[in-house]
Amino acid sequence: MGLPFIGESLKFLSDGRSGWPEKFITDRMAKFSSQIFKTSLYGESTMVVCGAQGHKFLFSNENKLVTPWWPSTVGKLFPLVGNETQRSESIMLRKVFQNVIKAESPNNLVKVMDMIAQSHFASSWESNGQVQVYPLAKRYGFWLACHLLVGMEEPEEIAKFERGFNFLISAMFSIPIDFPGTSFNRGVKASRIIRERLMEVVKQRNIDMRREYNYERHDVLSHMLLLADENGQHMSDSSIANKILGLLIGGHDTASSAITFIVKYLAELPHVYNQVFKEQMEILRNKAAGELLNWDDIQKMKYSWNVACEVMRLVPPVPGAFREAITDFKFAGFSIPKGWKIYWSASSTHKNPDYFPEPEIFDPSRFDGKGPAPYTYIPFGGGPRMCPGKEYARLEILVFMHNIVKRFKWEKLIPHENFKYDPLPMPANGLPIRLYPHKCY
Repeated sequence: MGLPFIGESLKFLSDGRSGWPEKFITDRMAKFSSQIFKTSLYGESTMVVCGAQGHKFLFSNENKLVTPWWPSTVGKLFPLVGNETQRSESIMLRKVFQNVIKAESPNNLVKVMDMIAQSHFASSWESNGQVQVYPLAKRYGFWLACHLLVGMEEPEEIAKFERGFNFLISAMFSIPIDFPGTSFNRGVKASRIIRERLMEVVKQRNIDMRREYNYERHDVLSHMLLLADENGQHMSDSSIANKILGLLIGGHDTASSAITFIVKYLAELPHVYNQVFKEQMEILRNKAAGELLNWDDIQKMKYSWNVACEVMRLVPPVPGAFREAITDFKFAGFSIPKGWKIYWSASSTHKNPDYFPEPEIFDPSRFDGKGPAPYTYIPFGGGPRMCPGKEYARLEILVFMHNIVKRFKWEKLIPHENFKYDPLPMPANGLPIRLYPHKCY
């Protein structure tokens, strides 16, 4: 169980920061059990559940046997507001996203994303012979998130808003030592500043919506302010600000991480790049000059999405998550007491040869037809807690892939660059690449 209080947290974190987060899991699966083992993480007695059956058991028993749980660091960075259950919050977020997509229409949503992507490439890529992919991917993801979540459009305002997010995300799974200079301390300060700014945005939007009877804005914030529960109660401004903050974090890093590693693998695998390029050029040839992408175009990007899925299998944007037992129960012959924490790990299936033969080989065809068996591929989680922004992330990734491959080929400037998890996967040096613009574009 490791050291007093912190248990095996240091080993858990250090394996991630060395770029091999699955080592912590696979070492203990080999030593103890391929289905479940006991450890101590973040000062909590923890059972790690592995394999497709473990994932199915956890995801099928959300709010019955288990509920989402976060380390104490997260609670200090994102103070909880109100008494909503995790389940009701998840349902509410799904409803909000459905309302936004319905109001905006999938076609218009894709066009907005394409406009933002084109502006992003024009300002940050096209005039440069070399770029660092990871910070630019985060800028693109955050720009999209700010526009679609809170209606923020001015680049200067978005850039100012973004500065604290790197500190905040790094602090989420750090050791909670609140001394000046520590990662956690920087995260606490950043969280306070960001939430104060979000509260200003929420309050101003509330005022604007009350002034204008036919106020028309189809971002997530506006729909959250309008949404009421079964008792007719609306969420408080502080509750909305906290939820928007969580969604912005998702827009800032998770899809951006996936995009960065897609660029990495396309640089390393020319035959895969050529297939993606061929698919995207076929879409482009059937469009008028200057015509934006639409929903039908996205549905034609089947090989491109298979490539993205294979990247997320090898480097899942979210390597795992915690749950808490809300009652005593048994799994795989082990008794799990109420209050114990449970951790699921994507790597226990994503790189398991029982589910994915030759798991280290890059093979987009794994996702042809029906794709992988249920509960073996879980980059977005599963069950009631599956990421409510899954479809949004798919659009964000595919629109980026279209815009980069139609403009450039590229090569990595650091051929064997390492990557780490802090807490999400990122290249150690930001993935610098040299760009080769297509002459025909």
